[in-house]
Formats: sequence, structure tokens, C-alpha cells
Amino acid sequence: MNDRNPPDEFADVNEAVGEEWEVETTPYERIRHVVAHTYSPVSADTVADDARTAPKTARKHLNTLADEGFVETTPGEQGGTLYRRSPESLVVEQAADILEHVSTDELVTRIQEMREQLTEYRSEFGVDSPEELAVNQTNQVLSETGSQDEIDPETIREWKTLRRDLAFANAALSIGNAEQFVDGDRRSTDDSVPA
Repeated sequence: MNDRNPPDEFADVNEAVGEEWEVETTPYERIRHVVAHTYSPVSADTVADDARTAPKTARKHLNTLADEGFVETTPGEQGGTLYRRSPESLVVEQAADILEHVSTDELVTRIQEMREQLTEYRSEFGVDSPEELAVNQTNQVLSETGSQDEIDPETIREWKTLRRDLAFANAALSIGNAEQFVDGDRRSTDDSVPA
């Protein structure tokens, strides 16, 4: 006879992994991890459940993360505070990742290439944004003139992605330039101090 029930030790793998996560991390680390993937506002209770901690502890760490700019708060319908990852922290994280993997010279070259591609999109379609292109296409379909070819939705998606990537690249370049400025300023200040 073939028994298809898993052995008892595998009955709740998720619980075992959760317990291990709880032992190996602090409540702050778990809360930061949970909110790093939270893009819609949620309550501290929801974060606490996902982070395997008490709501009071979650609230304390969420407020600290809000003070640091990692979390954005909004008032809830019932008067409580809702939390989500701040868009700014995502931009900074993406920019830092870019700076870690791409030299400043290469980044400048890529930014120029992306700007050229955006100019090509604007010229080819005669509009300034992918949103305008989508609206024009919708209006064309509604009027049923059929005078232009239908734009591939993938083109609109690529244009939006290119625009987002350019914003991240520009942020990375700004942060990289700021770091160079600060480092240069720090060196000149150190050089001016007599030995």
C-alpha cells in the first residue's frame, strides 16, 4: 500500500522556516524585511503578523523606519496609521545597486543612450509620453478611423520602462556625484588641517 501523506516532520515546513527566521533575526530586521515588500498601506497589526512579532513592537520599529524615510505613513479610515515602503527609499536602493555595478563613465554613456531612445520614441510617434500614445491609440480605435497602424502594447511598456530606468540612472548619477563631492570636500578639509 502506498501512503501519500508526508511524514510528520514535513507537516508544516512554513512554520519551521518561520520559527528559524524568528530565531535568526531581530524583530526590527523582520519588520524591515516585511515592509520592504509592502507597497500598499497596511496596519501595524498586519506587519506584526507577517514579521512574527507583537503589534506594539511593530509600531515602534515602523515609526523608527518612518523617521529614517524607509516607511511612509498615511492615516487609515478608522483613524489608525497605515504603513508602506516609501517610493523614495526604493529609488535610493535602486540607485545604490546601479552604483555598485556600473562605473560613473558607463552610467553617463547609458543615460545618453536612454535619452536618445526617448527622443526617438517621441519623434516616431509624435507624442511626448507613452501615456499620450496610449490615449491617442484609444481615441483612434473609438473613432474607428483606422488611418494609422495599431501600436503594439509592448512598445508602450518598453517606453515606460525606459523612462523609469532613466530616472533610476539619473538618481544614481546624482548620488554618485554627491558622494564624490562630499569625499572631495572631506579630503580638502583634511588637507587644510596642519599636522
